[in-house]
Amino acid sequence: MPTSETGPSRPAARVPTDRKRQPSGDEARGRAMRAAIGVIAEKGTAALRMSDIAERAGMSTGHILYHFGKKDRLLLEVLAWSQADLWDRLRQALDQAATPAEKLDLFVRFYLPRDAADERYALWTQVLAQRHDEAGRRVLTELLDGWDERLEAIVREGRDLGHFADVDLPEFTVRAVAMLSGLSEDVMFGRSRWQQASPHAFALAALERELRPAGQG
Repeated sequence: MPTSETGPSRPAARVPTDRKRQPSGDEARGRAMRAAIGVIAEKGTAALRMSDIAERAGMSTGHILYHFGKKDRLLLEVLAWSQADLWDRLRQALDQAATPAEKLDLFVRFYLPRDAADERYALWTQVLAQRHDEAGRRVLTELLDGWDERLEAIVREGRDLGHFADVDLPEFTVRAVAMLSGLSEDVMFGRSRWQQASPHAFALAALERELRPAGQG
């Protein structure tokens, strides 16, 4: 349940609402989504009000309702937007990477939370704690599967080029994502072991050991 590479987390500034000039289109949706991520991370879902998001975004409550409709749609819509934004930035980073090893490093960096205050991972935690209907479970399954598919593509490329061992892709992916998810929960919980050690370095070293071709190292 991955996060962003956006630097230290800090409270988002509240933008004064200008009712004469509300943003429109992609600008408005992006502003509303980013505001929602911050408010959900701070308040959780039980105390969340649409007016809180509107205040954070500098938009009217009516404008927020236009983007989200009902409150019960909010978490999934924000999560889906957040993941699409994150995956777009991951794709751009992967396009610049020279080797499968560099791509694996990027995948781990984008997957793990920065720290216990990571807003995107907090959003995942809130969403998974909710009860979802069949449609909601489909959305979550597609988002989770998206990470599996991206990891498999990186490992497949490395395996085909001879950079990685000939691992069973589905089994490796299950183990890798389970480890990354467990580490992420540790970081979000604030386990002291990660105050002195890097979860990214730990995870990457574990994956590299399993992917090292026979006879190397």
